[in-house]
Amino acid sequence: MKFTKITACFLLFSSPLFAEEMEQLDDMNVKSVMPISTETENALLLTGDELRNKIATTLGETLQNEGGVSNQSFGSGVGIPVIRGQSGSRVKVMQNSLGNNDLSSLSPDHATGVDPIIAERIEVLRGAETLRYGSGAIGGIVNVIDNRIPEKQFDNIIGGAGEHRYDSATDENSSALKLEGGKGNFAYHVDGFYRDAGNTSVGGTSIDETAVRQQDPSFNGIDKLQNAVGFIENTQSRARGGSVGFSMVGDEGLIGAAINQNEKNYGIPVDGKGDTPVHVDMRQTKYDFKSQLNNPFAFIEKAKLKFGYTDYQHTEFEGNVAGTTFLNQSYESRFELEHAPIIKNNKGVLGFQSTNSTFQALGAEGSIVPKSDINTYGIFNVESLKVGDVTYEIGGRAESTKINPEGLNDVSYIPLSGSASALWQINHAHQVSLAFTHSQRAPQIQELFSDGFHDATHSYELGNANLKKELSNNLDLGYRFDAAWMQADINLFHNWVSDYIYQQRDSAQLFDAENETFVANDIDCVGCFPLLHSQQQAAIFKGFDAKTVFPLLNNKFGAVDLTLFGDYTRGTFEKGGNVPRMPPLRYGAQISYEKNDWSSNVRLTRGEAQTYAGENETTTPAYLLLNVGTQYKIASFSNSEILLFAKGKNLLDENIRSSVSYLRNFAPEAGRSAEVGIRVSY
Repeated sequence: MKFTKITACFLLFSSPLFAEEMEQLDDMNVKSVMPISTETENALLLTGDELRNKIATTLGETLQNEGGVSNQSFGSGVGIPVIRGQSGSRVKVMQNSLGNNDLSSLSPDHATGVDPIIAERIEVLRGAETLRYGSGAIGGIVNVIDNRIPEKQFDNIIGGAGEHRYDSATDENSSALKLEGGKGNFAYHVDGFYRDAGNTSVGGTSIDETAVRQQDPSFNGIDKLQNAVGFIENTQSRARGGSVGFSMVGDEGLIGAAINQNEKNYGIPVDGKGDTPVHVDMRQTKYDFKSQLNNPFAFIEKAKLKFGYTDYQHTEFEGNVAGTTFLNQSYESRFELEHAPIIKNNKGVLGFQSTNSTFQALGAEGSIVPKSDINTYGIFNVESLKVGDVTYEIGGRAESTKINPEGLNDVSYIPLSGSASALWQINHAHQVSLAFTHSQRAPQIQELFSDGFHDATHSYELGNANLKKELSNNLDLGYRFDAAWMQADINLFHNWVSDYIYQQRDSAQLFDAENETFVANDIDCVGCFPLLHSQQQAAIFKGFDAKTVFPLLNNKFGAVDLTLFGDYTRGTFEKGGNVPRMPPLRYGAQISYEKNDWSSNVRLTRGEAQTYAGENETTTPAYLLLNVGTQYKIASFSNSEILLFAKGKNLLDENIRSSVSYLRNFAPEAGRSAEVGIRVSY
């Protein structure tokens, strides 16, 4: 990446630093949602019409246009959020403030157990607030709220919403329905959704044959790959799920429970060798319990207890033959106390969290990861204090993690994490924040003990039982400007990580699946696959995300805003080389128009080429992504409201290869498409 491009982007977004103060506007769309310190800037919130307009098939696709967030796709059925270059367990996905406890953090082909179509709001948290939910989430926390256990009383016995949408990129039809209401202290919630999609349409060929042969020598013995044009073969998907919950809500607090079922079946894009296609059958059942007491003691304002049980199963089929199967049963509990101010303008929460799970990964020839009991216990405390125009926030968390693998020696870790930040509200137009977070992450089960061929990733994965804890030190500097003529958010970050854990392609060996042996990579071997090692070394991540909004027009003809945005993450190893699967520099502009109940926008994004791909990885070319969107809210009638919406996506029909995707050479992003939908609230 040329320095001039980065410099130009930074100057573009940093111009308001020297701007003259003017009249304050309404809050921007990116807002704080921290329950402890409502003035912290380490969070963003999607809710209401904005969320409905951004909802996509996967959680990663839903969030991919937010600052610093990318989508790690594995075909259309899987999309995991990547925040500032971090993914897996470094970005924890939760549902209603409890861990989702699926296996999406263990492997890139695993879908999350939450579907965004049922979300009422999505929070992305960073900084001290992440310590309430776990250590090691150096990318952040993604919390999907669906209100399956109601926390408030309803005015009506029955209410809710329903929506249907169609997307031409995958010929997808998706529907969702929500019913909720109550009487007196009793409240209930029922929801359900259904998706059915075909193969993903793309602009051009699905497989980049030149890149594939460059990255994987096992393809050199094949004269011609089976390469589809205009679509990605075997990317069909189908999903369904629903929840039933209830609660008793009163002035003294609440108590409630819910059950949720989620099923998903999706194909893995083929590699062109002509092998039997692989598809994944995922099933998850969750049972949740929640209670809260208001002012139970003189010093405690709220006491909260949450408990969840998750039964997860994920089987990868080659045709109709079961290959790798992942099983996970987990129990998670949280107990929090929100205390009264110890001193003036002080708020705080302290609590305890435990997660106890039994995990197993079985292959056709036996165990890929040994059956293991994983037990994690943590205590945490987050405090905020406002002194004049400055709000300080500190947090700490201590955990104990122990893994008991069947037939192997136990391993245990004690991650210790802490955070301190200060937010200075200089005046009504200028705000500056500075945060430092020290985070420790224990290695995951597959990073330690994987030893076998994984069908969906078409690779042999080999763990390392001697891995140490990751130690991360992250520095964030933020600036917000808010005036009548412009609003701006600029965030710079620098992250030093000791013993960073990553998967590295072996440059000397391949796995011969037919003979179940390892061979040199300089031979022609059609039945050979990459060998992936879990490795560890110090790494540095640095970059920025920024957004400016210019109100261009606001009169009887409507309101027009110009938004300029950009983000960048650079990941390097201290001993030299590049961290694999980092997002490229992105920047662009959006024109938005609103008048009464109608709104629309045009968004153009430039993604630069990712030339820092990492060892044994391939580069990705630059792209232009042009999207448009519009929505119209029909005037309410009979206590109902109707929202019509439509989108045009990738209108330039670009063949976009995402540098954060493991399958970028086999499955580009969707081509030109249209999406239409209707939502009725009542």
